[in-house]
Amino acid sequence: MGSPPKKTALQLYLSQLQQHPLRTKAITAGVLSGVSDVVSQKLSGIQKIQLRRVLLKVIFAGGFLGPAGHFFHTILDKIFQGKKDTKTVAKKVIVEQLTLSPLNHLLFMIYYGVVIERTPWNLVRDRIKKTYPTVQLTAWTFFPLVGWINYKYVPLHFRVILHSLVAFFWGIFLTLRARSTTLALAKAK
Repeated sequence: MGSPPKKTALQLYLSQLQQHPLRTKAITAGVLSGVSDVVSQKLSGIQKIQLRRVLLKVIFAGGFLGPAGHFFHTILDKIFQGKKDTKTVAKKVIVEQLTLSPLNHLLFMIYYGVVIERTPWNLVRDRIKKTYPTVQLTAWTFFPLVGWINYKYVPLHFRVILHSLVAFFWGIFLTLRARSTTLALAKAK
């Protein structure tokens, strides 16, 4: 008798997701956010990767976004008893888009300005007043579709993973937007 076949990376990941869902989702969100930031730094023309910034984005996603998504989706599924009919899915999307989505974007913008960029609060507040509505309205143009797919077709334990994958690209967009706004504000003063 030989030893059991070795598990693939995907099998190991799925096993961790089943055994330790919160930890696995937090780590996944953090890693994807870090990679997203490396990509966004390169796209914005930064020559040398700012490791502090990458680490701080990993901490934000792993410490807040992944766990918040995990608990939000779990609670939402309990409230709606796991139903996937059209009316229930629409309600879940509306609840998500009016609660977690605006909160995530607002907290990201505050964190990015105050912690990552070390910008004084008054300038961060001014930037948020100027750009937050546009960021949130832009999010509402496609995140409801992501939510619809997530609630209609994706099992509960994969929902944060799908959001983290979409957030990979969304994070690039937000980072490039925040960076261009910072540069514009700096030039105006």
